[in-house]
Amino acid sequence: MKDRGAAPAKIEALASSQAPAALSAAPLGSALPAGAPAAFWTQSPEAVCASLGCGAEGLSASEARSRLDRYGPNSDAETASETWVHAVLRRLLEPLSLILLAAGVVSVATGDEVGGGIIVTILALSIGLDTVQEGHAIKAADVLRRSVALKAEVKRDGAFVQVEVDQVVPGDVLRVRAGDIIPADALVLTCSAFTAGEAALTGEPYPVEKRAGPVQADGPDRASNALFRGAVALTGEASALVVRTGGRTVFGAAAAALATAQTPSPFQRDLHAFGLAIARLTLGLVVVVLATRILAGRELLGSLMFAVALAVGLTPELLPMITTVTLTRGALRMSRRKVIVKRLASIHDLGAMTVLCTDKTGTLTSAEIHLDRSLGPDGAEDPRPARLAAVAADLGGDRGALDAALLAGATTAAQGWSLKGRRAFDFARRTGSILADGPEGETLIVKGAPEAVIALCAAMRTSAGRQDMDEARRADALARVHALAKEGLRSIAVASRPWTKASQDVAPEDEKGLVFEGLCAFADPPKATAMAAIARLAKAGVRLKILSGDDPVVVQHVAGLVGMSAGTVLSGEDVAALSDDALAVQIQTVDAFGRLAPDQKSRIVKALQSRGSIVGYLGDGINDAPALKAADVGLSVDGATGVAQAAADMILLAPDLEVVADGVEEGRRTFANILKYVRMGASSNFGNMLSMAVASMALPFLPMLPTQILLNNLLYDLSEIGIPFDGVRAQATARPQVWDMRGLVRFAAVMGPLSSLFDAITFAALYGLFRASPDEFRTAWFLESMATQILVIFIIRTNGRPWADRPSAGLAASSLLALAAAMAIPFTPLGTWFGFQPPSPAVLAGVAAIVAVYLVAAEALKPMALRRTPERPGRRTR
Repeated sequence: MKDRGAAPAKIEALASSQAPAALSAAPLGSALPAGAPAAFWTQSPEAVCASLGCGAEGLSASEARSRLDRYGPNSDAETASETWVHAVLRRLLEPLSLILLAAGVVSVATGDEVGGGIIVTILALSIGLDTVQEGHAIKAADVLRRSVALKAEVKRDGAFVQVEVDQVVPGDVLRVRAGDIIPADALVLTCSAFTAGEAALTGEPYPVEKRAGPVQADGPDRASNALFRGAVALTGEASALVVRTGGRTVFGAAAAALATAQTPSPFQRDLHAFGLAIARLTLGLVVVVLATRILAGRELLGSLMFAVALAVGLTPELLPMITTVTLTRGALRMSRRKVIVKRLASIHDLGAMTVLCTDKTGTLTSAEIHLDRSLGPDGAEDPRPARLAAVAADLGGDRGALDAALLAGATTAAQGWSLKGRRAFDFARRTGSILADGPEGETLIVKGAPEAVIALCAAMRTSAGRQDMDEARRADALARVHALAKEGLRSIAVASRPWTKASQDVAPEDEKGLVFEGLCAFADPPKATAMAAIARLAKAGVRLKILSGDDPVVVQHVAGLVGMSAGTVLSGEDVAALSDDALAVQIQTVDAFGRLAPDQKSRIVKALQSRGSIVGYLGDGINDAPALKAADVGLSVDGATGVAQAAADMILLAPDLEVVADGVEEGRRTFANILKYVRMGASSNFGNMLSMAVASMALPFLPMLPTQILLNNLLYDLSEIGIPFDGVRAQATARPQVWDMRGLVRFAAVMGPLSSLFDAITFAALYGLFRASPDEFRTAWFLESMATQILVIFIIRTNGRPWADRPSAGLAASSLLALAAAMAIPFTPLGTWFGFQPPSPAVLAGVAAIVAVYLVAAEALKPMALRRTPERPGRRTR
């Protein structure tokens, strides 16, 4: 594959265009070419060729076309995007939307075109805003994924030619070089100094050596003789026999995860449940009122219009709009915090999150390898091994990731040294050498895998001079390598000897009689902000779990560095051995996992969900796509593979846990404002409509005309349009926020009857004490109803005292303007049109006194109504 100068962009483009991927052993046997072995890396090239019905010399053009027809293109089925029609219908079929639509249609059918028009307009605006915002977010996410045309180099008719990636077929002989994206799963035939970067597949940040020859590996992550689609060639060159293409590759195994339908999020499930509860309550009250009035001989049409008005009054018709506007404002605020929200409801889900699962590489760590320490043969700090290794890196020309880390700390490493000869890194011997002339004369410097270099050493350098390298000292040096590995460090060994021959390129037989200089240890360090962000999340009630494809020893070390307790780390093998029930028990105490396959990551996410957790997942690799899809809220980052971005609900423009912590806080603030509207409806709408229903059956006249009910409802809703702009107390964002249906029922059971009690007092005063006429009764109760409904907003919008926690200017303005309009309308010519009659001063004084006492009682009972519902173990709060 060509165009080697843009490997990162190519990785992203390949992932974007070819759907998800994963290094998972589980799906390898599915849909393979006929006869192809599942674990093909355990077979010889001859055996694999026989199973594929091809030779090791490549295919003819005609045979390639035939195989393309048989196996299909080397790509994955694209996930169908949702049309705007489907997006609108999905929102319209929600219970609350259906109630509003039905109420609007009935209002128009019974002659109330204005009321029906208002209801339908509110519904249309809400659905439209939600659809447009989500569409913009998805487009913004698509812009992040660049598109690069990719080609692959395959052998056809005896010569290597370039073809489109989707034209590669099983049986092709593939040639890949440094910078290429590997386009298919293939068995290595020949290679020269070849390494592959599989971080996006496995989470392992270090280069992976590849070499020919069968290996008995139990999974693809240990298959050193196999190349996997989606990895990137870092150094050298290799030829390989293509075994799998398209959806049959390890890369394509996760495509099915993105193709499956998205399950409803916690916010969507809870909003749906709330809508159903409101629908049942509305239908029940309307049927009872309508049946009672008809049985009492009241007018059918008037009773029907009154029942419809009650239905509208009970329904929180602004909830869809309040929800959408609040979530949209949250999305805008999050964009300023470097987060692109693809799915609006995920803002709430982020605030409700109780467990955050994250990959290690690139999220907790910087994914930038650096030299951690330079150790002499005795294990003491010594700059000499790093200095010699940097000279070899500077002059040797391999320039892999470890060489770059060596040079980063020694910009003038080769100063005073000149290259006389070299031997490129040999992946069979696992060593590389240079012959350099410098301050110490002509010197052979060898670096490579500790096991290989130490075996070539005859002596070791110490402060007391050279000492023989016996077996005990070799064992001691290797034990130090293992100890460094337990600290999460990758080591190379450095050795040297004076050169005694003429200057020439180094041969393998020259690498003998070496003096062991020591070890260079490398780290992929945690991000500077990781520990503080994890502590902040923990304080907010969010528990962190590391789900990594890296070595469990490395995962355990990183977990300790970022302040997590990781006494036990489960490996992918451990997870595979556990049943779902056993895994659900283990994950309650284990916070770190290593060597996980993608399907095991998603299995852990589902196990957490089964125990009642609301789970977020942060990942940027191909191997993270299934878990991102399974999580309640999926988080990816700018620069992640397109597959991860496609599976995510949000994309972080800054890959930092601090951004996640900010998002959690924003999600909770957003939901707290949505909950304010719901509580207000529970205390005011429910109480007032219940009072109206009872009064309509007890009084000889309607307590309020249908048009007056609709005006009451409209003005009350207008008073709340400032809610999305309201502030939120720190206590409201301190813990995960979820729909607490039991808490809402308790709130309605306390505040609703309180409202009805004062309505009953008002009815008794107006009908029995003041002997008000029907029109004066309706006007006075309209004024009392509007005053109590709107003014109580300032009480129940906060858990604290209303005078200490003041509302935002937007909410204060919308509420007080609506209240002023409600108080003025009955005394204007418009009031006559609505059937109002100005009450006497005595009636107004009595109403004002009732309102004042009601507000005092509401403030007194508020703590009981807002008491937090204890969560039930093992179940999500609904």
